[in-house]
Amino acid sequence: MRKHVIAMLSLSLLFSSASLYAADLEKDMDTLKDGLSTVKKTDDAQEMQTALGKMRQAAEDAKKSTPEKLEGQPADSAQIKDFHAGLDSLIAQIDVVDQLAKANKLDEAKTEAKKLEDIRNANHKKFR
Repeated sequence: MRKHVIAMLSLSLLFSSASLYAADLEKDMDTLKDGLSTVKKTDDAQEMQTALGKMRQAAEDAKKSTPEKLEGQPADSAQIKDFHAGLDSLIAQIDVVDQLAKANKLDEAKTEAKKLEDIRNANHKKFR
């Protein structure tokens, strides 16, 4: 009887931790969405840089999570590697936009930020 209780508690902890990862990923995606909205609308270089910093942090954190669609995949699977590659390309583009914002080239930064949407849309089709 005691072994059954321990097994059931272990399983419940396992499943609750999986849902926590999903919630963290959802929070990261919300941060990315909010940051992109700010980047597209602002005319303040500092505000843009702050939003981009938060976006970069959220993208880095998202790499620690697994989308629901990929649950159960091994960490070295092609799909997980593709998910991480998508986040890496997002981070690289965030850095490009951030460099433009630091140079106070906001119009160019906003043009480059459109590529963030393209990366997002392509990866949402794969992993959402």
